[in-house]
Amino acid sequence: MLKHILITALVLLTTCFISFAQEEDGQLTWPREIDTEEKAVITLYQPQLESFENNILVGRMAISVKPEEKGLIFGAVWFSARLITDLENRIAVLDELKITQTHFPDVEEDKIVHFARMLEAEVEGWDLEMSLDRLLASLEVAEVYQEKSANLNNAPPDIYFRTSPATLIYIDGDPILKESEESDIEYVANTPYFLVKYTKKGDYYLKGAKWWYTSKSATAGWENTTKVPGKVQKFADKMIDDEGVEEDSVIMAMKKAPELIISTVPAELISTDGEPKYTPIEGTPLLYVDNSENDILMHIDSQNHYVLIAGRWYTSNTLQDGDWKFAEPGDLPDEFAEIPSESPIGNILTSVPGTEEANIAVLEQTIPQTATVDRKTATVEVSWDGDPQFKQIEGTSMSYGVNCDMSVLLVEGKYYCVDNGVWFESMKASGPWAVSTVRPEGVEDIPAENPVYNVKYVYIYDSTPEVYVGYAPGYTCSYVYGGVVVYGTGYYYQPWYGHYYYPRYATWGYGVHYNPYTGWGFSIGISFGRHYGRHSMWGPRGYNRGYRHGYNRGYSRGYSQGAKRGYAAGSRNSNSNVYNNRSNGVKSTGVNQRQTAQNNAARNQSGNASRQTQAQNRANASNNNNAGNRGTSQGNTRASSKQNNVYSDKNGNVQRQNQSGNWENRSNSNGQWQQSGNKSGSTQQNRDAQARQQGSQRQSNYNSSRSSQTRSSGSRPSGGGSRGGGGGRRR
Repeated sequence: MLKHILITALVLLTTCFISFAQEEDGQLTWPREIDTEEKAVITLYQPQLESFENNILVGRMAISVKPEEKGLIFGAVWFSARLITDLENRIAVLDELKITQTHFPDVEEDKIVHFARMLEAEVEGWDLEMSLDRLLASLEVAEVYQEKSANLNNAPPDIYFRTSPATLIYIDGDPILKESEESDIEYVANTPYFLVKYTKKGDYYLKGAKWWYTSKSATAGWENTTKVPGKVQKFADKMIDDEGVEEDSVIMAMKKAPELIISTVPAELISTDGEPKYTPIEGTPLLYVDNSENDILMHIDSQNHYVLIAGRWYTSNTLQDGDWKFAEPGDLPDEFAEIPSESPIGNILTSVPGTEEANIAVLEQTIPQTATVDRKTATVEVSWDGDPQFKQIEGTSMSYGVNCDMSVLLVEGKYYCVDNGVWFESMKASGPWAVSTVRPEGVEDIPAENPVYNVKYVYIYDSTPEVYVGYAPGYTCSYVYGGVVVYGTGYYYQPWYGHYYYPRYATWGYGVHYNPYTGWGFSIGISFGRHYGRHSMWGPRGYNRGYRHGYNRGYSRGYSQGAKRGYAAGSRNSNSNVYNNRSNGVKSTGVNQRQTAQNNAARNQSGNASRQTQAQNRANASNNNNAGNRGTSQGNTRASSKQNNVYSDKNGNVQRQNQSGNWENRSNSNGQWQQSGNKSGSTQQNRDAQARQQGSQRQSNYNSSRSSQTRSSGSRPSGGGSRGGGGGRRR
C-alpha cells in the first residue's frame, strides 16, 4: 500500500507541473498540495536551484507524502530542465523537465527504482512555471556564473545643468542637409528631430511638442517663434509621426517655450524645478535633490555631487559648472550602501556594488529572453546603400557591414546577419538569408568599441528541427561593469552616410535610468516628438518615438517609492521582447506562447486520469503486480497552508526551519523532526531560507506593481520596434 501511495505521489508530481501554468492569481505560491484517491496528501516544496549553464537549470525539490492514518514520508527529487523565459512578465518556465535522481530515506531502495523510472517517463515534456523573482533568488544562493564586466567607455559626455525647462536636441555630428520632396526645404538627416532649413530665406526651423523655433544656424541661436512659413508647416504635418501619442497636460499648460540645447557630440541634460532642493537621507551624511527627475546626491563630508546617468556615477564639486569625472563603482562613498531601500532615493542601490539590489540586477544579466524559430518561414532582408562594404573587426578575423541597416558579419567567406535576436546566414551579402543553426566562432571576441558588439549576446541553443534561440540583456545594450548594471557601451559609433543615413546605437542623450520592475527606461525632460521616429534606429535600444511626457514627469522618482508606484512609473524599455517585432517565423516564449502552452496544458489535464492509470499499470507490470487498475484521481493542486520552510540539502537530506527560526533534521530512524546539532543553521541553510523570503517578497512586489499599472490611466510611450545593430534608412 505504501509503495502504491508513493507511486501515486510521483505520478501526481507530473500533474502539478501542469496546474502551475493554470494559476489564475499569478501568485505561483509554494508549497503545493495534491490529494490522492488513497486519501493521501502530497506536498511539494519550492525547488532549490543548483546550477545554470548553457540555458540548462539543475536543481532539487523536497517532497512529502501523508498517507491516511500514517506518518509523513519525506524525500527529495533532482531534476534538470531547459529554461524558457518571458522577461516582460517575469515568468520562467522549466521546460522539458527530467527527473535525474530520487531519494526517500524512509523507503527501501528496491521499491524506489520502479516508480523512479516511471516518474522520469511521465515528467518528460511537462513545464514547471516559476516567477522570475523566485528563480533569481535561488540562483543567487547557488552562486551561478555571473556576467563579467564589459570593457566599456565610461568617460562622461557633455553634461548640461538647468534650473528651468529645457530640452536637449542631439545632432549626430555636423548637420547633414538633404533635399526633401518639397521645394525650398532641406532637412537635417542626422537627427531624430524635425529640423529643416527653408532655403528660400536661409532660416532653420525646429518643431517640438506645441512649439516652433527658428535660427540662422542649425546648432545655435534658437528662439521661439509663431511665424512659420506655410510650406514648412505643411511639411511638418506630413512628416512628424504623432500617431497614438497623447497630448501631455504639463506641456500644454506651459506658457513659455523651453530652452533648446543643441549638441553635436554625446551629451546629457540634468535639471531641477527651480534651484536645487537638498533633502537629508536618514542615517547617512548624504543629501539628495528632490526637485529633479535625475538622481543627484551630495556627500556632505566631501561636498562632492554625484549624478547617476545610464547606470554610471559622475562626480563634481558643483552642479552649475561641474567638471564631471567618472566615479568607479568600487570607489563610491561607503555611505551609499547605507541608504535605506525605502528611501525616496532608494532606487540608486541598484547602482551601488555589493547591495542586494545590485546583485540581483547583475544576476538578471545572465537570464536570456528565449524563442523558437521556424527555419521554413523566418527570413530577413538587408538593405545596402550601394555595393556592400565591410570593415575589419579589430582583434578578430571577422568583418562587419558598414553601409547596411542591419548587423552583418563576414566570417570565413560566409555572411551572418542578426535581426531581432535571430541569427541568419547566406553565401551572399545580398541574400537570400536562412535561419542559422550554429553561431559563428569568434563572436565572443568582438570588442565593445565595435558597433556590432551587442550581437555577441545572441545565442543559438538547439535545433530540433526548430531553432531554439535567446538573447541576454547585452543585446539590448544592458551590461555589467564593476558589479553593477549600466546602459550602453559609452562608445560613439560612427554612422553611415551615403545616399542613405544609417545611425548607430547611442548611450547618451536620453536620460536612461534603471527601474527594478521594468528595466531600462528613458526620459529627457521636455520631450519632443521624433522625426521619422517609428522606423529609425535612433537612440537607445528599445527607444522609439518620443517620450512625450512633460518636464519633471518623464521619469518620476516615484518608481523607487514602493512596488505599486514602481511599475506604474516605468516606461516601455529595453526589456520589451524584440522577438515580438517579427511578423512570422518566430514563436516568442512571451505572453502569447505561454497562453498557448496553458491551453495545451488544460487539454492535457483532462487526460490526466487516463495517463496516470496507464503509468500505474506500467509500474504494476514492472513489479509483476497484477492487482488490476488502481487509477488515481486527477490530483487537483492547491496552495498549501503549510509554511514554505522544508528544504533538501545536496545529499537529499530533508531539513526545515521551525517557527522559532531554529533548524531541524528529519530522522531516518524514527521519521521525526529532531533539532539540528547547529540549531541556528549553517550558512547555506540560512541563505536558502533568506532566498525564499526575498524571492517571495519580490514576486509579491511585482504582482502588486503590475496591478497598480493596470489600473493606471496614464499614457505610456511606445517602445521596441528596433532592429539589430544598424540604423533605419533615411534618405
